Amino acid sequence: MTNQEMLTHIDHTLLKPVSDYAGIDKLCEEALRYHTASVCIPPCYVRYAHEKYGDALNICTVIGFPLGYCTTPVKIFEAGQAVADGANEVDMVVNLCDVKNGEFEKVTQEIRAIKLAVGGHILKVIVETCYLTEEEKVALCRAVTGAGADFIKTSTGFGTGGATLEDIALFRQNIGPDVKIKAAGGVRTAQAVADFLAAGCERIGTSGAVKELAE
Repeated sequence: MTNQEMLTHIDHTLLKPVSDYAGIDKLCEEALRYHTASVCIPPCYVRYAHEKYGDALNICTVIGFPLGYCTTPVKIFEAGQAVADGANEVDMVVNLCDVKNGEFEKVTQEIRAIKLAVGGHILKVIVETCYLTEEEKVALCRAVTGAGADFIKTSTGFGTGGATLEDIALFRQNIGPDVKIKAAGGVRTAQAVADFLAAGCERIGTSGAVKELAE
């Protein structure tokens, strides 16, 4: 796979809590120049980016981020607002409290409700693997599949760990055929991007690797 082909699988990401307009503009202009799959930006910048760059830019944003334990109605509102503001893709964080309580049907219902809220737009479900047992990871693969989400995503990038190739292999064994995989968190080099794509990921959440791939 060429560097340019790898760039088309990247969600070029800037989610720092102190992100400013200059940083968002730089990210969006790089995404357009390098033809990345999307930009992933804070919800407060979605309308700004959509109005400035229009349909040429595929915008992804996050909800319930980064901790995931806000209530389902709040996440549904966030998702609807993100789409109304111009987001084409939404990355939600599961409620890890529900996961730790073994309430996987509740998790499934929440994902399904948010998928309904975003309609035909892409929904990625962040499961934050660094906090999970293997059994919980498998159960979340089933929840994401059963709820009809488009992607399962490894990490927020704000937890204690990021994506691992071992988790990608586990996901591939346990998700349904219509669910894709996004690796995020700690994927900072061109070689890492290549490794995760070869392992079966469709998307990579990163910013650090983009400059290296573009050069």
